[in-house]
Amino acid sequence: MSLIPRPASFASAANPSPTETAASPEASPLSGSHPVAANAGGANTSGGASTPLKIETRRMNFFYGSHQALFDINLRIPERAVTALIGPSGCGKSTYLRALNRMNDIIEGTRHTGDVLLDSHDIYAPNIDVVALRKRVGMVFQKSTPFPKSIFENVAYGMRIAGIRNRTFIQETVERCLQQSALWNEVKDRLKDSAMALSGGQQQRLCIARALATNPEVLLMDEPASALDPASTARIEDLIIELKQNYTIVIVTHNMQQAARISEFTAFFCQGRLVEVGLTKQLFFKPREKETEDYITGRFG
Repeated sequence: MSLIPRPASFASAANPSPTETAASPEASPLSGSHPVAANAGGANTSGGASTPLKIETRRMNFFYGSHQALFDINLRIPERAVTALIGPSGCGKSTYLRALNRMNDIIEGTRHTGDVLLDSHDIYAPNIDVVALRKRVGMVFQKSTPFPKSIFENVAYGMRIAGIRNRTFIQETVERCLQQSALWNEVKDRLKDSAMALSGGQQQRLCIARALATNPEVLLMDEPASALDPASTARIEDLIIELKQNYTIVIVTHNMQQAARISEFTAFFCQGRLVEVGLTKQLFFKPREKETEDYITGRFG
């Protein structure tokens, strides 16, 4: 199995290895690449300073058996920013999200055509190690999914599966990830307690900590706050804004106000097609497509 090589420049205090000493991250240099491109002719829509790309899909189609769920998706996702995917139920945004770390592979009869690139490498190449891919591209689901283990073991799980046995490293990583997920102060004195005893909002932040513990570069979030109360939702949103300094985040949301609050870029999907994508402020206040305007103003969806 082949591993997609990590960028040599990817290093930060948020992502140390067992043998590395944490160092402060340096800002990524701007590149000539536009961060996002629309489906229609691949038109550039950034409207401002460009940033390096992390993920790109080219003429991507996706099928569940004979049913086609996505049609010719061309989308470029920038590094260390939040990109929101919006659209009505069943429009394909979650299918697209799950394709970015091959979570759809577990569904029998699925297939795709086109390119899905991470750091310019095809993640669907036949020799790709999918387990290694999912360590680099983590996933947080709509419903919190803590394991029936202690709080500590939930975060340590990925490291143990990877064969890491260094107790000090595991302890330091668990603490770091719980701090990053804004949960440490609430659980530091009860790490041996069951994760199932946490509140819904705490469980979702625990799942984020668990995803961070595998040292990812990308976090995929499928409506991570949809089942939470307003206070817990606000904490998750604040956390996402903090995490984007070190991670590329792609989030599916039905909450357009949430997309406006936390994302720099927004992509609007409808009936399996990417209708429009661009800077969030531009797309919400001056959409190019009437279909986008109709959705944002509540005429359908």
